[in-house]
Amino acid sequence: MLLVGGMLLHLTMTSSVASANEELIRLAKDERNWVMQTKDYTVQRFSKLDQIDTSNVKNLQPAWSFSTGVLHGHEGGPLVVNGIMYVHSAYPNNVYAIDLEHPEKIMWEYRPKQNPAARAVACCDLVNRGLAYGDGKLILSTLDGQLIAMDAKTGKVIWNVETADVSVGQTQTQAPFVVKDKVIIGSAGAELGVRGYVTAFNLKDGKKVWRAFATGPDKDILLDKDFNKQNPHYGRFGLGLKTWEGDAWKIGGGTNWGWYAYDPKLDLIYYGSGNPAPWNETMRPGDNKWTMTMWGRNPDTGLAKYGYQKTPHDEWDYAGINYMMLTDQVINGKMTPLVTHPDRNGIIYTLNRETGSLVAADKIDPSVNWTRKVDLKTGIAIRDPEFSTRMDHKARGICPSAMGYHNQGLDSYDPRSEIFFMGVNHICMDWEPFMLPYRAGQFFVGATLSMYPGPKGYLGEVKAYDVKTNSMKWEKAEKFSVWGGTMATAGNLVFYGTLDGWFKALDSGSGEELWKFKLPSGVIGHPITYEHNGKQYVAILYGVGGWPGVGLVFDLNDPTAGLGSVGAFKELAKYTKMGGGLMVFALPEGR
Repeated sequence: MLLVGGMLLHLTMTSSVASANEELIRLAKDERNWVMQTKDYTVQRFSKLDQIDTSNVKNLQPAWSFSTGVLHGHEGGPLVVNGIMYVHSAYPNNVYAIDLEHPEKIMWEYRPKQNPAARAVACCDLVNRGLAYGDGKLILSTLDGQLIAMDAKTGKVIWNVETADVSVGQTQTQAPFVVKDKVIIGSAGAELGVRGYVTAFNLKDGKKVWRAFATGPDKDILLDKDFNKQNPHYGRFGLGLKTWEGDAWKIGGGTNWGWYAYDPKLDLIYYGSGNPAPWNETMRPGDNKWTMTMWGRNPDTGLAKYGYQKTPHDEWDYAGINYMMLTDQVINGKMTPLVTHPDRNGIIYTLNRETGSLVAADKIDPSVNWTRKVDLKTGIAIRDPEFSTRMDHKARGICPSAMGYHNQGLDSYDPRSEIFFMGVNHICMDWEPFMLPYRAGQFFVGATLSMYPGPKGYLGEVKAYDVKTNSMKWEKAEKFSVWGGTMATAGNLVFYGTLDGWFKALDSGSGEELWKFKLPSGVIGHPITYEHNGKQYVAILYGVGGWPGVGLVFDLNDPTAGLGSVGAFKELAKYTKMGGGLMVFALPEGR
């Protein structure tokens, strides 16, 4: 497999849309920066910095820290652009700019005014997955559905648009994604029966360019005239209505609040739509397209070139919003562009990212049992009926749980060794559905869940997946889920944080733990690394919360509360407490 990285991103762009792309591509290549949550458009999250390596990482020590003063879960990570670090917080979604020459001083801060009603309809804590940068602007999404562009130098608001309606349960936790002259942003709220969509706004002035829904008529979903032409067996036209009963598609979910990737050569963005609503499958017969789908869309028009539905008629809340990673591989003697996606349903999917054709579908863990395998010709998962869900039946021992064996974390890939490093959950569940009416702005779930450790007896792992052999090279067990994902570096290291508050570095070749540091609170965000004045730094947000931390954050005790997470993470409060901030590490002088 070959690194897409720099070579993939060399291409000619029209001057009218070049500014943000060319700027971001240039800045992303400079290892002094970390300009996107995903690091660059490939989402490989691999840094060429090697000052910190396997021989000296044991000497890593705190360089400086910063407290956000916010207690809820801190997902995402900081950005570093031209010597300035930008830090975000959970609700109320404050933003801070810190000059790396003077990290002891706040350069500027921004505190958005929000509708407090958003707190009552947020699904799984009051998280925010981070900021975006482009064309001198810093872009913030807020829980109540605002998209705000600020001058990156001063923090002055340039434009502010509304992207969601809190009154019907729509919220926004996603990090914006800048492509060309546009800002791409999704929506959240499927657990309240909203209808999911992705929207593009002009980076310059915030004007809406297009919006593509996950359900409904083709004109709303924005299907290209050649949609799924190479794979007609995936389904083509009219299915956003035909695969739903009556008007159920209008409250059918399919939100996307995860991560995007972008291929400038093919001019396609990649992302996943989430679970259908409600969770009770009996209430929505049919395949429920186009929820649970991997999409390839044109960023200028929003038109979908293809859509591959991984879990038709999802029965387990396997919301497929997880991260997308771009690589190139020689297949049958031909260089093939690929997109790889570790899904919540426990399958690692690899598609030809130009055509959407399924190339591989491997289990993240042998204990995945809702499906026996995925048929590579049809793309359909062969289900095991023992672990299906239905009314008047309590399904037991389903693996993975609704949290998936992979959730919202951003992971990493080392192009030299062709190893993909995943922070995963190892959680199974019992599932019992019930009937309920839809009421706008109220939770619309319809299932009671009990979650518990998987067969190995613990809740999380870091796994190294060899893309050459489609097999795991090594595994590192963790007491709790590795929720925030990983980062790989040329120093042959993999960094990640744990829910119980450890920041760790592993040898990327063997998985051996080489260093760890206890943070003030648990980690649900992802690490970054950057260089300043010739010195490499590693940084991570801390602040326990998110779905695995809702029991701790909201002081819940019923094991089925928090959509089933409270029981699984009942021990977490014994190891860490709330409180958000940033910790930055470096080697001491002379090391």
